[in-house]
Amino acid sequence: MVVFLQVMVPVLLIYLSGFSLQKALKLDIKPISTLAMYLLLPFLVFKTFYERKLDLNFGYILVITLVIMLALLGLGLIIAKILHYNQKKLNAFLLTTIFSNSGNFGVPLALFAFGNSAMKYAMPIMIIHTIYMGVVGIYIAASGSGKQQTIGYALGSVFKQPMNYVIVPGILLNQWGITLPENLMKWIDMISKTAIPIIMLALGMQLANVVASKINWASVGFASFVKLIVAPLLAYLICLAFPISPLLRNIIVIMTAMPSAANTTIYAIQYNAEPDYVSACTFVSTILSFISLTFLLNLLV
Repeated sequence: MVVFLQVMVPVLLIYLSGFSLQKALKLDIKPISTLAMYLLLPFLVFKTFYERKLDLNFGYILVITLVIMLALLGLGLIIAKILHYNQKKLNAFLLTTIFSNSGNFGVPLALFAFGNSAMKYAMPIMIIHTIYMGVVGIYIAASGSGKQQTIGYALGSVFKQPMNYVIVPGILLNQWGITLPENLMKWIDMISKTAIPIIMLALGMQLANVVASKINWASVGFASFVKLIVAPLLAYLICLAFPISPLLRNIIVIMTAMPSAANTTIYAIQYNAEPDYVSACTFVSTILSFISLTFLLNLLV
């Protein structure tokens, strides 16, 4: 529990810093989200793929995480049909329930819970989640933006994201063992390190703009329940269908059980995809994950 708090407290303090700043100065968040999407995230994604070695387990992880994402997508469509969500609400619901905060939250937690052996699985999962968010997540956000809800507009939004063009170069340089010049890596490293804190600050700032009376907190609570309870249960059942080790299964379940990804708030702000709802779901799921992840870790560790 102490280690868990060591992960959570800094996260919450960063959110609180953004929240306090926005309450005091009432800044425009859109330029910050644009900075994160078009400059900071591409550097972070490239650095991740350039530095992390991939192995044969990457194939199993790729297939299993894809099946989990598709299952959560199907579940979201069913729930939306039953609850009569409009397209915008459906897409916001999908953003908050499909994509996990596996980078700055899931990887450290896996390391603390399972030790260094977890990293050979946790890092590839985080890499694949990054790809899915950069393609499927942006497509979902753009297709429900209310500006131009067409397949062409959504696909165009995906192709406009520079982060999707640095993945292949990062992997190729990694696999070919090509070392970039030290000065160039310092440039990449300095910018990439700012991505996650600024995304988290933007989430805190967006929360400061949320008018509590306009948020359907029952809906936010339900989305958090799906993300924290239903999603990892579904992931566990899917993992049982594959011949993988118990450790890999547990890591996949833990990474799926993470709260909603902070990146989804950036996407929601950028494309006006119910940003208040998405940011509220991200924050509430993060708070509630204190309880859900503690319980889950007691079962798995």
